Amino acid sequence: MARFICIVVFSLITGCAFAQEKKQNIAFASDTQQPMWVEKIRLKSNHNQKATEMIFKDLLTVHPSGFFILGDLVSLGYKNNKWTAIDACIKRCTQDSIPVYATLGNHELMFNTKKGTANFRSRFPMYNPVGYTEIIDSVAVVLVNSNFSKMTTAEILAQDNWYNATVKKFDKDDAIKFIIVGCHHSPYTNSKIVKPSMEVRQNFVPAFINSKKGMLFLSGHSHNFERFNMQGKYFLVIGGGGGLHQPLHTSEITHDLSADYKPMFHYLVVRRFGDTLQVVSRQLKPDFSGFENKLAFSVP
Repeated sequence: MARFICIVVFSLITGCAFAQEKKQNIAFASDTQQPMWVEKIRLKSNHNQKATEMIFKDLLTVHPSGFFILGDLVSLGYKNNKWTAIDACIKRCTQDSIPVYATLGNHELMFNTKKGTANFRSRFPMYNPVGYTEIIDSVAVVLVNSNFSKMTTAEILAQDNWYNATVKKFDKDDAIKFIIVGCHHSPYTNSKIVKPSMEVRQNFVPAFINSKKGMLFLSGHSHNFERFNMQGKYFLVIGGGGGLHQPLHTSEITHDLSADYKPMFHYLVVRRFGDTLQVVSRQLKPDFSGFENKLAFSVP
């Protein structure tokens, strides 16, 4: 009887520990939009919408405490029917107690900024034009809008002031161990289709570099996985959420630490383990049979 009780207690303890461990997961993806016909003129499709659906299905097994989408959720944000598929995917997450957060990409604002923004905000009421944050297990995720061409000078200034003040505040907060910054446009990429964003480099990168807790800068727009180290800080491009895969310059413009890892579809899982961030890229297998942890590294 005593042995039985010990086994039950041990099972309860390990079960609780496992559940707690799973809750520490934070997931990130970008560019889940359906391919547009004009994009297919130059780029090859490959069951892209199915890939997006499979990413959301796999999320239910990883069950993160928060899922962050870094823009371009849909192909045309102003069209209500373009939201149908992603709405269903998000609903499955929220019904399984996985909160979903997002920031704006260029496709949300394409052709009709006002209506696209309204459609986006109706789904993400927590979104704030000057930026907003979510804190999960001592990790502060800071989301900002990188659509500078759609913003007024006053809006850009307000966001800059908020962003710089927020990063400094978290640096001084003992309850925060790590800062992850996320936006849509990548400050560094070797994509042949989209260029690196000079505005992101000027407006967001300096505060991140100077932050003692800033450890990961995540972005999309380039439909690839790319990993750069700038001044000792990691910049990851994670645009593998379902958009058409983009070719990269063969002779690198910027040195890619993951030059040999170029999955067509993928998303990121981050977990705090003590004073270290564990970063894992989950890749959809080429035969669409499921996901696997294909690349992992730690950020001390």
